[in-house]
Amino acid sequence: MIKSTGAFGGGIAATGSVCGTLLGAIATISSLHSRGNLEEKEHPMMWGASQKLIKQFDQLTQPYGGKNCSDIARVDWTNKDDVKQYYSGSDSTREDCIRLVGDFAFTLGTILDKELARLNKS
Repeated sequence: MIKSTGAFGGGIAATGSVCGTLLGAIATISSLHSRGNLEEKEHPMMWGASQKLIKQFDQLTQPYGGKNCSDIARVDWTNKDDVKQYYSGSDSTREDCIRLVGDFAFTLGTILDKELARLNKS
């Protein structure tokens, strides 16, 4: 799973597009609830949990002006100086990204716990 999400960094292959944190979280939900072949059916929980997750991500990224990496990290990943500044500069936005990843990982865990509790009640 980790290897399959490696190119999510920098907003899908360092393009500044959708934050890889959101993509990775959706991939996690899919790995738990999607079908393994065309004969199987997807668990409806996949859609509900994914939609809840996206709504929470929209709220968490609102202060940055959007859910794209370019909004959050404000880095041109194709510019070596920008990347160096991001990883080592004193006024880097990297702390914002680290905080967002942590907050969103907690959100993912909370949603998965609630979905699991709901499944166990059924």
